[in-house]
Amino acid sequence: MTYDDDLDATGLLCPLPVLKAAKRLRGMASGAVLRVRADDPAAVIDVPHFCAEQGHTLMSSGDADGVQTYLIRKG
Repeated sequence: MTYDDDLDATGLLCPLPVLKAAKRLRGMASGAVLRVRADDPAAVIDVPHFCAEQGHTLMSSGDADGVQTYLIRKG
């Protein structure tokens, strides 16, 4: 799947991956897709909750080698 911007939040702990995603999404057009990569165990809860609360769509999520990848469509 294609995305418009990429955020590498590996090495960051809660709440920084979500805060950085929120900041990046603010600068993006509605409907644009942000890929977020994180290795914080709390991100599996925080990212879906953030999307639901802020009106964004979590298009996909996955985990490979301890790094989670999320595709978020800006609402």
